[in-house]
Amino acid sequence: MSNIPLISLSHVNKVYANGTVALQDLNLAIGRSQFVTLVGPSGCGKSTALRIIAGLGSMSSGHIAWGDGTRPKLAYVFQEAALMPWANVLDNVRLPLKLSGMPKHQALSAVSEAIAMVGLQGFERNYPRELSGGMKMRVSIARALVTKPDVLLMDEPFAALDEMTRSKLNSDLLNLWIQLNPTVIFVTHNIYESVYLSERVVVMAARPGRVVADVKIEAAYPRDEEYRTSLLYNEYCREVSHCLSNASLGITDNDMLTTV
Repeated sequence: MSNIPLISLSHVNKVYANGTVALQDLNLAIGRSQFVTLVGPSGCGKSTALRIIAGLGSMSSGHIAWGDGTRPKLAYVFQEAALMPWANVLDNVRLPLKLSGMPKHQALSAVSEAIAMVGLQGFERNYPRELSGGMKMRVSIARALVTKPDVLLMDEPFAALDEMTRSKLNSDLLNLWIQLNPTVIFVTHNIYESVYLSERVVVMAARPGRVVADVKIEAAYPRDEEYRTSLLYNEYCREVSHCLSNASLGITDNDMLTTV
């Protein structure tokens, strides 16, 4: 993967009207096509940072720079699937293209491709009430992929799923990332998930939200169950856990901070 920074956040601060400091002096550079995970305790500003990158929220001060000066095409996957209950799978996935003004007959090819990518062929006419939690999240991911984004922003998309479904979707997501090569910024509370998915695990501390460690995961792709049971995987999980423990004590592990 290229190490040319695609997204650079410099000295980003976010203070709410009530005086709550959500982010303080957040600095983060993310390379093109990297898979980066943000982990940290609740309230550390992970989702706030993601929303600022997406343009769904504003910062109080600071700067965001894009690699070549042009904002890349972004797609956002929320913690909840957020599907339209009155629309079937096909129409839910087509929504971004419909909103962009693309006629239905022109959109169908891209929609069918996105549905196939997430393994939902044959469910195009099903409604959300007829789908499992994992299938609903697949629809949400397909809806994000249908626009062929340069950057995929994912805010705890698998948090509400059972462990077996979550594990399967983690592997499927990695396969899609390898196939499509977008930049992925993934928010999670789960250490094991972050180490399985990522090239880098960025650890944040709360009150105020800031980066306290940036752990490079030097494990080859594709990753599978053999990696999940390996000594290397366990060592990285311990390292990230140690960083989170330090973060809870307000300790910055400067020796582990890295740049792209």
